[in-house]
Amino acid sequence: MVFIKNLSIIVAYNLAFLNLSPNQKLIMAKIQELDKLDRQILSILMNDAKMPYTDIAKKLFVSGGTVHVRMKKLEEMGIVKGARLDVDATRLGYDITSFIGIFLDKSYMYNEVIDQIKKIPEVVNAYYTTGNYSIFLKVICKDTRHLRNLLSEKIQAIRGIQRTETLISLEESIDRPITLVSEDE
Repeated sequence: MVFIKNLSIIVAYNLAFLNLSPNQKLIMAKIQELDKLDRQILSILMNDAKMPYTDIAKKLFVSGGTVHVRMKKLEEMGIVKGARLDVDATRLGYDITSFIGIFLDKSYMYNEVIDQIKKIPEVVNAYYTTGNYSIFLKVICKDTRHLRNLLSEKIQAIRGIQRTETLISLEESIDRPITLVSEDE
């Protein structure tokens, strides 16, 4: 019985794989090339991107060259896209984090609207979504006056936006990368 169940899972996976585009198949094949060491290196760097490769190598009992080669491979695969500096915006005077749900006049206007949104520096994340909103934004502002001006003068002035709903964040309780390595690995 276990054999039949496992075989059906393999068949279902292969059928799903056959329906993928050539580019999607290539990406899936590359992701399957990741081993435990790749996931460990990624996990360490996602938590501390400034950690030197030599320190990672010592933690994982491999050479610094191995970590360097693995990171180069992960970059070539498109898994690692770069590194960012994590800055505390409140210490720079930006005290308001808000989420803005955008309702579009017509869904076909998405590309035109998002091109305009990309020009607004206070927008730090933008998502094309299902559900109530067509677009969901995360914005960082100095204060409520700055937020009000952002909404009325920049966002709501964009052609194609029907209306918006704004949520102000009171606290960010969780900010973490995905978990690639379980505790027992």
